Order: sequence, then structure tokens, then C-alpha cells
Amino acid sequence: MDLGLKDRVYIVTGATRGLGNAAARALAADGAKVIVTGRDEKRAEAAAAELGPDAVGLAADNADPASAQQLVDTAHERFGRLDGILISVGGPAPGFLADSTDEQWQSAFESVFLGAVRLARASAAVLGEGGVIGFVLSGSVHEPIAGLTISNGLRPGLAGFAKSLANELGPRGIRVVGVLPARIDTDRVRELDALSGDAEAARTANEALIPLRRYGRPEEFGRTAAFLLSPAASYLTGIMVPVDGGYRHGF
Repeated sequence: MDLGLKDRVYIVTGATRGLGNAAARALAADGAKVIVTGRDEKRAEAAAAELGPDAVGLAADNADPASAQQLVDTAHERFGRLDGILISVGGPAPGFLADSTDEQWQSAFESVFLGAVRLARASAAVLGEGGVIGFVLSGSVHEPIAGLTISNGLRPGLAGFAKSLANELGPRGIRVVGVLPARIDTDRVRELDALSGDAEAARTANEALIPLRRYGRPEEFGRTAAFLLSPAASYLTGIMVPVDGGYRHGF
């Protein structure tokens, strides 16, 4: 199936590793030009080099108010256009209510929520018909995840923002989608498993709750994200797509 990604231009934030990197790889493999970002300049450049000559790596912090416009400007300077953006950011610090400080809440709000709003706003200002804004969210949009109190507080609100944005931008032919990963085998998920004190036991217990009885592979998430960002998904907007092996049992 041709996704229609050849020569289209996408920004993928938080793409030096994990889910963002998996999405950037899938986009580039199908012919898209990609701007990948991360907080560390060398890692961003290295990630882009692995994707080939049609990728650019930039140091950018989603929490920095200047980052959004910088990325949009770079897309036009390097490739002459922008077709979409996938907004991904590392998860907030784990912990329960008593463990979470005001500083942690504020830092997470700036990067996870407000940073995403800025990136969406800057992209929406220049995207034309057929453009797309994607958000990497979490299964916590539907159901809280124990030990991730800050994430549980922010992700559902961002999903609501995305849904509102889909209604607002739809008349301009711009789509908005969310991707909801659960237990994908990334460094972040391994770190969360390790917090239990027995990472192997935690993984076994989590896999028992997943109908497919395994963690997802990053490339499985990446291919789903690439499809949703592509012209092949041209009539999909305002949706939240779980990539979770059936972990969410509701409709």
C-alpha cells in the first residue's frame, strides 16, 4: 500500500529515541523528509543521520517557547514546505500524589502540555489542506496508570485539546489525530517496570493483561503513526488510536 508519503515534510519531536524515533523511521522509510528533534544536539543529529540525507536533526526543547516557530521555519528553509507534525515528548516523572512536587508538575506542564499547544499552534498557522497534526499521548487518556499521577493529569487534557483542534481546523482540511501507546518495549517502559523492584515480574504481570500477551515493538507503533500522518488516512481526524495489543478492554 502506497501511503503517499514520498517527499512530504514532517516534524517529529522527541525523536532521538523511543516512540518518536520509531515514527520518524517509519516516515523516512516510506519516502518522507523528516525534521527530528531532541534536547541534545548531537543525539538529534545522529538520529537524523541514521534516517538518510532527507532528514535534519535539531536540538529543541518542547518547553522552550521559541522552539515551535524555530522548527516550522526550519521546515520551510530546508524543504520549502510543511505537511505535518508529530508531537512527542518524554514522559513526566513517575510518582504518586505525595511524591510529586510543584516543580515537577510545572516542568511537566511546560513540556507535555503547553509545549504541545505551542507546536500545534505554530504548525496550524502554516499547514494547508491535507496537513496533519499528531499527538503521542498515552492509554491514560482513557484510564489512569498507577504511579504516573502527573501524566494521568495532563494527557487527558491534551487529548481534549486535540479533539477541539480537530473541530476547529477541519474546515481548512487539516486533520488532528492522537496515538495512545500502552506497553511498548522502549527505554521508558523498561524504566517504569524497574521501579517495581522486579522488572521481569512486572513485565510478566503486564503481559498477562494484554490479549496479545506481549509488549509492542517500537516499529509497530511507528508504522501506525506513519499511516495516521499520511494521505492514506485522509478521512481520519479527531480520533485517538490505541496501540496497545488490546490492553484497553472497552470499546
